[in-house]
Amino acid sequence: MDEKAEGADVPQEQKAGWASFIKSLAQMTGDLSSMTAPPFILSPTSLTEFPAYWCEHPAHFAQISEGKDEKERMERVLRWFISTLSAQYTTRNEKMGSEKKPLNPVLGELFYGVWPDVDGRGETRLIVEQVSHHPPITAYYIENKKAGVRLQGHSGQKTSFTGTAINVKQSGHAILTVQPRNGGKEEKYLITLPKLRIEGIVWGSPYIELTDTNAIQSSTGLTAQIDYKGKGYFTGKSHSFKATIATSAGKSVSSYEGQWVGKSHIGGSKGPIFLDTTGPKEEVSVRDVTEQTDWESRKLWVNVAKGIRTGNYDAAGKEKTNIENEQRQRRKDEASSSRSWEHLHFTHVESDSDYQVLSALLHDKLTPPHEDAYVFKPETMNVVGRPN
Repeated sequence: MDEKAEGADVPQEQKAGWASFIKSLAQMTGDLSSMTAPPFILSPTSLTEFPAYWCEHPAHFAQISEGKDEKERMERVLRWFISTLSAQYTTRNEKMGSEKKPLNPVLGELFYGVWPDVDGRGETRLIVEQVSHHPPITAYYIENKKAGVRLQGHSGQKTSFTGTAINVKQSGHAILTVQPRNGGKEEKYLITLPKLRIEGIVWGSPYIELTDTNAIQSSTGLTAQIDYKGKGYFTGKSHSFKATIATSAGKSVSSYEGQWVGKSHIGGSKGPIFLDTTGPKEEVSVRDVTEQTDWESRKLWVNVAKGIRTGNYDAAGKEKTNIENEQRQRRKDEASSSRSWEHLHFTHVESDSDYQVLSALLHDKLTPPHEDAYVFKPETMNVVGRPN
């Protein structure tokens, strides 16, 4: 454990709530997603906004299809993937001083965004929908039509507390589809999701470390495996990774190592630079809240977010309770009228055929052979919002 005293970074007026939260954590068994967090570690952002972190380096996303051969395209996929990690897992630390618990989305919540065409890279569009509330599952679709690159996926979290840290197992997967610019055959890449540990809970300054491994499996047979370690491993620095690209026969083609929040190198710590993620990120462009429909994240949570940002936690709590009560009533109304909720942008399938084919190439006994998925409905590309 860190040498800090317990609760060292907790605001004085929040100490009692924090102590109660830690006590509840220690007594909790099973999934923590339904727990109510104390206000000082609440984020003003809903989980439906998180898929935007996949593309805060839109140039890397667009450039994948420009790779001259299978190996170069896989390397570009890996570079883009590593470039998404600091945005996905450390952004809240940078902006708010520590990791914050995002707002739990309501069923049917929507988020739309765009990264405009800059320097001819093409426009990149994002569509997100909360497709399940129990368990919470977020589905997303990202496409740059001009570049011939699109990503479809879904994610959920299963969380547990182990004494000093929260362990998060991410469920779901993503499928990246690439049409090579040189006219080659379309390629698909299965991306499995890394596990997380949220450290620093006991002194009130949560931060994330990625743990274990995840993989990127290409339809060409190439596999990228990424291993994550915290401080004291590999380089002795936090947020460290090592990655290897290998053939279908398991022969290593190239390797990469460094920090996913900073610089990484090809072939070893003294090799050529592979990626430097310390440059500016390009946040997604979103319509002003006044132009959004009622189901869109920032419109839905506008008063909760305002309360959190201004420190008016009482107001934030009341607004949050109102939204949650309204959702409970919707579920009751649906049950009494024997109606089921309908997704707007995605269709649920019990077994994802792309996942099935690509996971079989992984040679990983821990990856299940089948997994469900939420398939994007292309006819809804220009649909915004849903009727109330």
